[in-house]
Amino acid sequence: MITSRRHPLVRHIRQLHTPKGRREAGQFLLEGTHLLHAAWEQGVKLQHICYTETWAGRYPHLASQFAPAVAQPVSDPVMAVLATTVHPDGVVGVAPIPQGGAVPDPGRLNLLGYRLQDPGNVGTLIRTGAAVGVKHLLLTDDSVDPYHPKLLRSAAGQWFRCQPWVCPDPLYVMKQYRQNQVQIIAAHAQGACLYWQVDWTHPSLLLLGNEGQGLPESWLAQADRVVQIPQAVGVESLNVAVAAAVCLYEAVRQNWTNSRL
Repeated sequence: MITSRRHPLVRHIRQLHTPKGRREAGQFLLEGTHLLHAAWEQGVKLQHICYTETWAGRYPHLASQFAPAVAQPVSDPVMAVLATTVHPDGVVGVAPIPQGGAVPDPGRLNLLGYRLQDPGNVGTLIRTGAAVGVKHLLLTDDSVDPYHPKLLRSAAGQWFRCQPWVCPDPLYVMKQYRQNQVQIIAAHAQGACLYWQVDWTHPSLLLLGNEGQGLPESWLAQADRVVQIPQAVGVESLNVAVAAAVCLYEAVRQNWTNSRL
């Protein structure tokens, strides 16, 4: 059992609390039984697991199930510094950051976020996207770190079903998707039409703006339709994750209705 906070493995895992540490190590931190189990179910190769005796007593079969990760018992004080939460449930894991590749192939529903900064918002977007079958949440490279611990927790285990994908050239991505017959829909408070007036039965890429600034003009110019969600007088905007959910579930409704005709 590791009992020292100065142990090399402890020091290494603590580096994963920061974006710089994660980039340098090429790894990120998974906290809690639910998140580790979700990773394992999706075939993620965990590299390290640290757990307390109390956790092992509650889940005697899980440490071995997560093989080939190196499972290491640690004391409660060590777990307290390994985790970023105030009350950790007794287990953390380390996974490799996926290597970047080609732009993901478009699905029926797709999301692209511009400079999204709040990890809770992005985690909720991932959770909502996974619920309607979105495979990736595309993000500009100046968005929140997709491996932020709060983001991972907010995604409630769905991070691996709707993985963030950082795109340094979003206008190129829009061009590629349009060439694949994907319509581009921008959500904006001053949209020319209401979100339910769009035909969401066509493959679609929904553009979502920064929490404070919205979408830039260069993105709005690329959109086939700019839609708004009606709101009461005096209300300026909706939370970005809520706005996305409203549009995505309208798409689900239209596709579900169309499939039953």
